[in-house]
Amino acid sequence: MRVLVIVLLAINALFFIWSKGWLDTVSGLPAHAGREPQRLAAEQHPERIQPLAASAVAALSRRNCLELGPLDGDTALAAAQTVLRAMGAESQTRSSEQAGEWVVATIRLADPDFRARKEATYKQMRLPFELLEGMPAENPTFVMSRHASEAEAAAQLEAFGKRGLKGLRVLALKPAQSRHTLVIQADGLLANRLKASKDPALAAGFKACAAAPAASAASAG
Repeated sequence: MRVLVIVLLAINALFFIWSKGWLDTVSGLPAHAGREPQRLAAEQHPERIQPLAASAVAALSRRNCLELGPLDGDTALAAAQTVLRAMGAESQTRSSEQAGEWVVATIRLADPDFRARKEATYKQMRLPFELLEGMPAENPTFVMSRHASEAEAAAQLEAFGKRGLKGLRVLALKPAQSRHTLVIQADGLLANRLKASKDPALAAGFKACAAAPAASAASAG
């Protein structure tokens, strides 16, 4: 009997030590294996959850098609796409090529008398001309003709030369470049965030889509 009592005491003592987790590393049987306190710490707090207002639910369910543009050049396109992705908006790109503009113009007519003589000559030859705008460093300068390509402008310059006109040159007013429009499908909340953004990359502004984007005319942004 004495041996049995000693064995029971030893078993109870061993169980007590195991239940405290003191033998976890030795026995390989963790005492608290069924408990996961880290999950409890990660639980959501239902008392903090607030139901969405009816207006927010309506905004989430409302789909909006927005157009951003025009964006002139690939640099402006890439900047806008980066901002849109950061805001969680996916976009499609519509692109078109915009012709540049070159002019045949006079040299800078800084001397008033020289400018007056040029005006008199052009009027006598019945040649149309106008003051160059948008390039203050070149003013005053007369524009003699406008062209969609540098080659056309060079050909006209040669033609003027054959008529005895001197002091003319070809000026590039605007290089040819791609023009882009981004099409975004968004719920009401995202659409409001996009329209409220002050990011310079979105300065072209948003407007409602004129028509549904044709698959053949759009590429993934």
